[in-house]
Amino acid sequence: MGAWALLKEDIDCVLARDPAARNRIEVFITYPGLHAILIHRLAHVLWRRQFKFAARLTSFFGRLFTNIDIHPGASIGRRFFIDHGAGVVIGETSEVGNDVTLYHGVTLGGTSLNKGKRHPTLEDGVLIGAGAAILGPVRVGHNANIGANSVVISDVLPEMTVVGIPGRVVLPLAARRITRHGIDLDHHLMPDPVGKALHCLSERLALVEKRLAELEHRPYGELECLHCGDPCGTAVAELTRFDKSSPV
Repeated sequence: MGAWALLKEDIDCVLARDPAARNRIEVFITYPGLHAILIHRLAHVLWRRQFKFAARLTSFFGRLFTNIDIHPGASIGRRFFIDHGAGVVIGETSEVGNDVTLYHGVTLGGTSLNKGKRHPTLEDGVLIGAGAAILGPVRVGHNANIGANSVVISDVLPEMTVVGIPGRVVLPLAARRITRHGIDLDHHLMPDPVGKALHCLSERLALVEKRLAELEHRPYGELECLHCGDPCGTAVAELTRFDKSSPV
């Protein structure tokens, strides 16, 4: 594909994924994510032709200009979109497929000082929310979604949604809000798997408390919490009053 056709693709993918983008001229002049990928493509060509210092220098000026740090050795596919761009870091051995979207603050980082593959691989169609970190030589499957501020340290299967620290799969494909362009807009509204586990635990505890009340032949409501109404607090309050009335 020629350079002009590739540039048109890059601009059109911004128009398709960002509702704030109004026209090609505005995108070309004012979008740092577009500038970053254009500069990276030049730096990557220099890197592959063994002009390593020139590649690093080009990448350095690209970072100063865009606030996006992409190592010239990183391999990036077509229609790559970095929204806002600020604070994005992409390491040397990162591999990014086609139609990938990153929001600001994303890190594709390494976890090893050894040479060789040490950064993530993102397959086609991956979306990574703001502030997320993908660390190590993990693979994120095609059309997967990484929630905002998540930390991914293991492989993600295709078409899964991951949130949390460390990242956990939480949302099936059928439950997502997908636009006609294939972008998942709910990367910031994912359920909390830890909170869900605590909720399930509290429900089980309530059942145990109710069964205990039945065995003790007393109304279940006698153990309702004085503070929040949940079944847990009266016994604690009675124990506190007993401690205060007891001799020291």
